[in-house]
Amino acid sequence: MGQIATLPSTPALRRDEIELQVALISPLQHVKGLPAPETKAVAERACLLIEQAEALGEPPEDPLLLFSALSALFTASIVAFNGDVERERAAQILTLAEKQGGKVPLMLGHRAMSVALVLTGNFAEGVVRADQALALYDPVEHRPLATRVVQDPRVGALFYRSLAVWALGYPEAALAGTEQALSEAREAGRAGSLMWALAHIGLIQLVRGNYAIAQALSDEQIGLAEEKGSIYWKISGMHRRAGVLALTGKASDAVGIFTSAIPVFRSMGIRIWFPVWVSLLARAYGELGQFDQAWSHIGEAITAVETTKEKWYEAEVHRVAGEITLMSPERDAAKAEACFERALAVGRKQQAKSWELRAAMSMARLWRDQGKRDEARELLAPVYNWFREGFDTRDLKEATAMLETLVSE
Repeated sequence: MGQIATLPSTPALRRDEIELQVALISPLQHVKGLPAPETKAVAERACLLIEQAEALGEPPEDPLLLFSALSALFTASIVAFNGDVERERAAQILTLAEKQGGKVPLMLGHRAMSVALVLTGNFAEGVVRADQALALYDPVEHRPLATRVVQDPRVGALFYRSLAVWALGYPEAALAGTEQALSEAREAGRAGSLMWALAHIGLIQLVRGNYAIAQALSDEQIGLAEEKGSIYWKISGMHRRAGVLALTGKASDAVGIFTSAIPVFRSMGIRIWFPVWVSLLARAYGELGQFDQAWSHIGEAITAVETTKEKWYEAEVHRVAGEITLMSPERDAAKAEACFERALAVGRKQQAKSWELRAAMSMARLWRDQGKRDEARELLAPVYNWFREGFDTRDLKEATAMLETLVSE
């Protein structure tokens, strides 16, 4: 890059340098990491050069160069998550897209807004924005954009839509969306986009309770990351592998991986998904009887939700806190009930029926054990009866069995 500065400044050179900076973004995202200083530096340099070119009356012929750079900065900011900042950044991108016009800028703007809304717990509006992005997508025209942004825009929109749809209580629709996203990521044949898809779709499978699929996806992600020399995506895959272990009775193995992987992401400035991994680590410590560690980490998860505003997982964090309370020797039922009440309140506020169902099951189990079977049934039954699909999923199977027990006892 230093050699460019020694060359005579001409419009052609300035144009070539902008294109070079933008071309460097995607490789750096996958090799160095989405929030890496090197990645942000080239994106910021591209934005500066475009601004200077416009001031000189030399705007780039390709308006997507600016949106590629802005998308990279948005993604870097997302992984170092701050909900208030993300919604503001997304609004800026969308406003610029509306001013400029054109399908691609608007598609990227709506997708950015969908990401910010879903991660901050506004699932319904996030689906609306994702649908707007998907409606603008043309596979022939827009699939090549994956070389400019971290993943194919359609794959990204499908993931965040699926995450929101699952939370809203439509497990089958969510599964269809994730399967479509992964299929399209594989068809595209780009390793970077595929690693992104494996990581994100593996997360949904983990959340849904499809542990065998989540494990297979994490194994594939780690293998591909090792092949491509991507530390970022390898550590990302290790988090997902640990999550599966934590949820399948292998607490000690989960702790071993989490306690090595989480510090690496901390050192890289990565905070996104932190409430998931730290609460699962807390749960694993609870199952091992190490309650000082369990309480320390669940406290971290709650603080992360409050400070970063990454609220999509908030209900589950409080539910896990209640479950840890019931694991401890003191078994403070009142404290656990308060945690479950908080989880229920969050789920209801977010219209997140899947999170509400989990919280209702935890509360119903507690009340059943206290002999309050009628109260348990009256809480769980209306939530369960709301669902119209997904009865072969882990959560709804457990809810069915619990309701049958409450009726028969």
